[in-house]
Order: sequence, then structure tokens, then C-alpha cells
Amino acid sequence: MALRVKTVWFKKEGERPADEIATVLASTIWRLADKAVDNLSKANFDIVTPQRGFRIIAELTAFLVHYVDRLAYGRLAEDKRYALVSAVGLRLAEIMEQNVLDFTGGRRDPDYDYRQGYIDRLNQRMTDYAEFEFPQDKASFQALRFLSLMIREDMLESDQSWIQDQLMDIELPEMMGMVRKNMDGFYPVKGYDA
Repeated sequence: MALRVKTVWFKKEGERPADEIATVLASTIWRLADKAVDNLSKANFDIVTPQRGFRIIAELTAFLVHYVDRLAYGRLAEDKRYALVSAVGLRLAEIMEQNVLDFTGGRRDPDYDYRQGYIDRLNQRMTDYAEFEFPQDKASFQALRFLSLMIREDMLESDQSWIQDQLMDIELPEMMGMVRKNMDGFYPVKGYDA
């Protein structure tokens, strides 16, 4: 079943705050990444452990946060773009932490802060993806390949040769399309063919 996201937003007095928009974007991004992990499992990729699933979600969401940043460029003033992307990242860190704690029954790892760990990974990936081109609101082959290689490292050897094709050809185009529709709903671009 296809994932549905809200792409039409009713006007309200004044501009929506970045935190409100970030919550919607973060929820969409999380659901897309979670669905992708589910799709990988159904496609007989061996996710095996919840930890591996959370690492895959972290990589996918970090990529999509960077994509939000690329989409926001030119649509928003620099300070508003920074506020939006930061708020999306912080909200995703909260969602990650809550999901891990839900899975562990509320037990925390005394040696690892889930929220800060996600933020550290996100900051690293924002730097990594800044090196790649995203022409016409699409990710370059190199950017997609980098993401798939980061996920490939976490997969069992039997899945490593196939995971890149699944991600680059099937999962990521759909995910990016949904994020783009979400962004277009909040920040339409004049003369832009969706």
C-alpha cells in the first residue's frame, strides 16, 4: 500500500512557524524511512536486528533532511532555511530516541545517547552530502550511491550486492517525490512543474 502524505495546506493567518512545518516534515520523513525498511524486509533483504533497522532509518532520514535543505534553498531566506532544517533534524532525533526507547521498554544505554548519536550522524551526513550535486531538485547518481554504500555497510554480505539497486531504483525516487510534494505544499515554487 502506498504511503499518503498531506500535500495541500489550508491557509491560516500569518506564516506557519518552522517548528510546526518541521514536525510535519519530520513525521513524513520518518514514515517514509520506516516504510522503506519494511519494503526491504519484504523484498527478502535480511534486516535481522532492530539495531540494523534503526541504522538504516538514520541513514535514510539524514539523506532526506539534506534533501529538504536542498529544496528549501532558493525558496526560503537563509535564516528561515537554517531554522527549518535544524528543527526537522531535532524533531527526527526526538522521534529516533522515542522509537528506540519504545523498542527497549524504556531502557537506556548508559554509554550511548540516542538523540545525540542521531544528531552527530545527521551533522556528518549533511557535510558529506554537501559535496554532491542535486540538479533540478534530484539527487545525483553519486549522492544516491553514497547513501546506498552507507547502508550497504550495515547489511549482511549476501545482501550487499543487491541493496544498492533496491534503494537507488525503487525506494529513494519514491521517498524523494513524497518529500518534494510536502515541501511544495508548504513552499510552492512559481513556474515549477511538479
